[in-house]
Amino acid sequence: MPPTAGTHRIALVAFPGIRAFDVSVITEVWGTDRTDRGVPAFDLRRVAADTTTPITMRGGLALLPDRALTWLRQADLIVVPGLDDHVTPAPAPVLDALRRAHARGTTIAALCGGAFTLAQAGLLDGRRAITHWNLVDLLRTHHPQVGVVPDALFVEDDNIWTAAGTAAGIDLCLHLVRRAHGAEAAATIARSMVTAPFRTGTQAQFIEHPTPRADRDADALAAVREHALRHLHEPLTVADLAAHAGMSPRSFARHFTATTGTTPLRWLLDQRLAAAQKLLERTDLPMPEVARRAGFGSEVTMRQHFASRLATSPRAYRAAFSAGSTTGGNSPIAR
Repeated sequence: MPPTAGTHRIALVAFPGIRAFDVSVITEVWGTDRTDRGVPAFDLRRVAADTTTPITMRGGLALLPDRALTWLRQADLIVVPGLDDHVTPAPAPVLDALRRAHARGTTIAALCGGAFTLAQAGLLDGRRAITHWNLVDLLRTHHPQVGVVPDALFVEDDNIWTAAGTAAGIDLCLHLVRRAHGAEAAATIARSMVTAPFRTGTQAQFIEHPTPRADRDADALAAVREHALRHLHEPLTVADLAAHAGMSPRSFARHFTATTGTTPLRWLLDQRLAAAQKLLERTDLPMPEVARRAGFGSEVTMRQHFASRLATSPRAYRAAFSAGSTTGGNSPIAR
């Protein structure tokens, strides 16, 4: 079926050495038709320098490109999979095409070791980037001009996104859907993939293997998070959550960060933002009521957090992503 007008166009950049897992993630997020569940239509294309030769991947798999690199001029989003060998140079035509795409202002994302491809193209020079935690030192060694972020799930700099390893690629793909099409579309895709719909890029890449005591703490903290989600409309503080867990605020914050990879305050703010986004998409409640139900206390506070975290306002977000909106991917926060 040919893509309809307004369809979001995604280019999967393919060349020898790309990882099959990342190709599968990209294909699962953008290559599956979920329009019957309210998800926008996507046009995912496998773009390569040579469209006549299948690209072999580890595990005996092969990928057949269906568009030449010139198709990148039409793409709204370009995604580069991770690599099996992170120091082997990518094909020169691919690197040139990525440079031209960035110069045009196209959003580019790289999963896991795909950051090495962007670094080879010079696109990460002087910019912040992340890769798998086990490859951080290698990226620094081979590309010292890159501002490598030591511990995050994904980061953005100048419309270039990079993600940490494996599951973090799923997080970034869902985040890009959320930015372009709203929280509900991302949540629908996440449910179909049976994965978490909302992990922020600032979370730690991994958590050390827990001890039995840490397991008990994690159980208690899970109960606290569930309590917080049921009472988001209340003026919860970190001290309130610590008291519910039966811990001191200092001990609670330490255990919470060790268990979740983020601080209690940041986690609480992220949940409030997610709740507000859903209310703005699903309801026509007035702004003060949305702010109250999401726990911001006032519309002014909610507006400030939307501006700092989402680079938009609650009203602009509703206009772009509410159930009756027809703006689709032309959102004020989707570049």
